[in-house]
Amino acid sequence: MEKFKKHWEIQHNWQLLFPFFGLVILGYSAFKISNAFLDNYGLTLTIVAALFVFFFLLKLTLFIFKKLEKKWILDYKWEMIRVFMVFAFTGTSSLFIGRPIIKLIGITKENLNPILYWFLFIIIGLVFYQILLVTFGWLFGQFKFFWEFEKKMLSRFGLKRFLD
Repeated sequence: MEKFKKHWEIQHNWQLLFPFFGLVILGYSAFKISNAFLDNYGLTLTIVAALFVFFFLLKLTLFIFKKLEKKWILDYKWEMIRVFMVFAFTGTSSLFIGRPIIKLIGITKENLNPILYWFLFIIIGLVFYQILLVTFGWLFGQFKFFWEFEKKMLSRFGLKRFLD
């Protein structure tokens, strides 16, 4: 355990919550992916496949961590997990908020061209994504990181003048 703490630069035991919940979220994602493909083949096969997907996602995540470690300026390595959790919650939440909003406006696949529907859905989701990214970043104690990230993203969209 000490080797794990040293590798992730964990100074306090409460910081172990982030790797723990990161693994739980990764496991849930692996199960959902496996279940989507193997729903008709039974729970046992889905769980076995989920284990393989889990280890693949874990290796992929650790590879991405290593690449982003140099690019993202964070105080400790364990904060990378916190940042990834913010991205996961933000993406999921923007979908859950975007769907009812688009329905409330009266836009459905039935009354609009499917291409236009998906375009509007993505635009509305993107607007809420920007707001939620900073909000979840603040809730997870990473407001400064996500505010800088947001400014960079908006400037790439050509909206930098709104930030000044």
